[in-house]
Amino acid sequence: MKTVAGVVSGYSDNLLLRAADVTIKERRTLVVVARESPLSTIHLRNMLSLAETGAIIIPPMVTYYNKPLNLEDMNRHIAGKILDKFGIEVSGFKRWGETAALNEF
Repeated sequence: MKTVAGVVSGYSDNLLLRAADVTIKERRTLVVVARESPLSTIHLRNMLSLAETGAIIIPPMVTYYNKPLNLEDMNRHIAGKILDKFGIEVSGFKRWGETAALNEF
Protein backbone atom coordinates (compact mmCIF):
# COMPACT_ATOMS: atom_id res chain seq x y z
CA MET A 1 0.00 0.00 0.00
CA LYS A 2 3.04 2.25 0.34
CA THR A 3 3.48 2.10 -3.44
CA VAL A 4 -0.20 2.89 -4.05
CA ALA A 5 0.08 5.88 -1.71
CA GLY A 6 3.23 7.03 -3.51
CA VAL A 7 1.56 6.84 -6.92
CA VAL A 8 -1.54 8.69 -5.68
CA SER A 9 0.52 11.49 -4.14
CA GLY A 10 2.88 11.80 -7.12
CA TYR A 11 5.87 10.86 -4.98
CA SER A 12 8.26 9.35 -7.53
CA ASP A 13 11.45 8.55 -5.66
CA ASN A 14 12.14 5.20 -7.36
CA LEU A 15 11.81 3.62 -10.79
CA LEU A 16 8.51 1.85 -10.09
CA LEU A 17 6.79 5.01 -8.82
CA ARG A 18 8.23 7.08 -11.67
CA ALA A 19 7.03 4.54 -14.25
CA ALA A 20 3.53 4.60 -12.75
CA ASP A 21 3.59 8.41 -12.69
CA VAL A 22 4.55 8.63 -16.38
CA THR A 23 2.01 5.94 -17.30
CA ILE A 24 -0.78 7.99 -15.70
CA LYS A 25 0.54 11.21 -17.25
CA GLU A 26 0.56 9.68 -20.73
CA ARG A 27 -2.84 8.02 -20.17
CA ARG A 28 -1.51 4.52 -20.75
CA THR A 29 -2.82 1.36 -19.13
CA LEU A 30 -1.80 1.15 -15.47
CA VAL A 31 -2.81 -2.07 -13.73
CA VAL A 32 -2.45 -2.24 -9.97
CA VAL A 33 -2.65 -5.61 -8.23
CA ALA A 34 -3.05 -4.80 -4.55
CA ARG A 35 -2.66 -7.92 -2.44
CA GLU A 36 -3.10 -6.25 0.95
CA SER A 37 -5.92 -7.51 3.14
CA PRO A 38 -7.86 -6.37 5.02
CA LEU A 39 -8.11 -2.92 3.46
CA SER A 40 -8.36 0.19 5.61
CA THR A 41 -10.32 3.29 4.69
CA ILE A 42 -7.04 4.94 3.69
CA HIS A 43 -6.20 2.03 1.36
CA LEU A 44 -9.65 2.21 -0.23
CA ARG A 45 -9.42 5.99 -0.71
CA ASN A 46 -6.00 5.68 -2.32
CA MET A 47 -7.21 2.95 -4.67
CA LEU A 48 -10.29 5.04 -5.52
CA SER A 49 -7.99 7.95 -6.39
CA LEU A 50 -5.98 5.67 -8.67
CA ALA A 51 -9.14 4.35 -10.34
CA GLU A 52 -10.30 7.93 -10.92
CA THR A 53 -7.06 8.59 -12.84
CA GLY A 54 -7.84 5.63 -15.09
CA ALA A 55 -5.83 2.92 -13.35
CA ILE A 56 -7.30 -0.57 -13.31
CA ILE A 57 -7.38 -2.19 -9.87
CA ILE A 58 -7.31 -6.01 -9.91
CA PRO A 59 -7.37 -7.75 -6.55
CA PRO A 60 -5.62 -11.12 -6.86
CA MET A 61 -8.61 -13.17 -5.71
CA VAL A 62 -9.11 -16.84 -6.38
CA THR A 63 -12.24 -17.61 -8.41
CA TYR A 64 -14.02 -20.91 -8.70
CA TYR A 65 -16.24 -20.38 -11.76
CA ASN A 66 -13.33 -21.65 -13.86
CA LYS A 67 -13.22 -24.90 -11.83
CA PRO A 68 -9.50 -24.91 -10.97
CA LEU A 69 -8.00 -28.32 -10.28
CA ASN A 70 -4.86 -27.10 -8.54
CA LEU A 71 -2.88 -24.07 -7.43
CA GLU A 72 -1.35 -23.68 -10.89
CA ASP A 73 -4.84 -23.23 -12.40
CA MET A 74 -5.63 -20.56 -9.79
CA ASN A 75 -2.36 -18.72 -10.46
CA ARG A 76 -2.89 -18.94 -14.23
CA HIS A 77 -6.32 -17.39 -13.85
CA ILE A 78 -5.04 -14.45 -11.79
CA ALA A 79 -2.15 -13.90 -14.22
CA GLY A 80 -4.58 -14.21 -17.14
CA LYS A 81 -6.84 -11.51 -15.70
CA ILE A 82 -3.89 -9.16 -15.35
CA LEU A 83 -2.29 -9.85 -18.73
CA ASP A 84 -5.70 -9.71 -20.45
CA LYS A 85 -5.79 -5.97 -19.66
CA PHE A 86 -2.71 -5.57 -21.85
CA GLY A 87 -4.08 -7.73 -24.66
CA ILE A 88 -1.70 -10.61 -23.89
CA GLU A 89 -3.16 -14.09 -24.37
CA VAL A 90 -2.63 -16.68 -21.63
CA SER A 91 -3.08 -20.34 -22.51
CA GLY A 92 -5.94 -21.83 -20.51
CA PHE A 93 -7.29 -18.50 -19.23
CA LYS A 94 -11.09 -18.44 -19.13
CA ARG A 95 -12.99 -15.16 -18.95
CA TRP A 96 -16.36 -15.02 -17.21
CA GLY A 97 -19.00 -16.40 -19.58
CA GLU A 98 -16.63 -18.37 -21.81
CA THR A 99 -17.34 -22.06 -22.18
CA ALA A 100 -13.88 -23.68 -22.05
CA ALA A 101 -12.60 -24.43 -18.56
CA LEU A 102 -8.95 -24.31 -17.50
CA ASN A 103 -8.84 -28.03 -16.95
CA GLU A 104 -9.89 -28.69 -20.56
CA PHE A 105 -6.50 -27.55 -21.91
